[in-house]
Amino acid sequence: MKTRRRARRTALETLYEVDLVDHPLGEVLQARVDDHPMESKGVAFSSTLVRGVLEHQEPIDTFIARYAPEWPLNQMAVIDRNILRIAIFEFIIDGGTPVKVAINEAVELAKTYASDSAPRFINGVLGTLARLIPDLRRELGLEPLDTPVVNAPKTAVNPD
Repeated sequence: MKTRRRARRTALETLYEVDLVDHPLGEVLQARVDDHPMESKGVAFSSTLVRGVLEHQEPIDTFIARYAPEWPLNQMAVIDRNILRIAIFEFIIDGGTPVKVAINEAVELAKTYASDSAPRFINGVLGTLARLIPDLRRELGLEPLDTPVVNAPKTAVNPD
């Protein structure tokens, strides 16, 4: 498994545990890294994802609530909302991951960890958000990304 994919998996497992049972972040992240050894750059990426999601959780959750109104956050599966949080952090807030890559990785995490219907749901929410990146970044007071998002997918990667 590639380093960044392993790092996303570790970040997801960490966020899931912190969200579900509110264990201390540092302990959970270290335990997950110990469970899934990886290169130091993978550990750093996983930590960036976890800390970035938690630091920006309020606006991320606002976007999820706004663009997935039929699934209130408190009723959404814990795994689904954390997959969404990671991807939203990656391509809207951090901007360091190409949109299509972040969506594809989120869908792959959903295929592995979530229900059968989750990949399609996650793909749909993220595909909608991908078309709105400039507006959402502006709303957060962030600078525009260096690369325009003109090629954001109308429907992101195929979840099947």
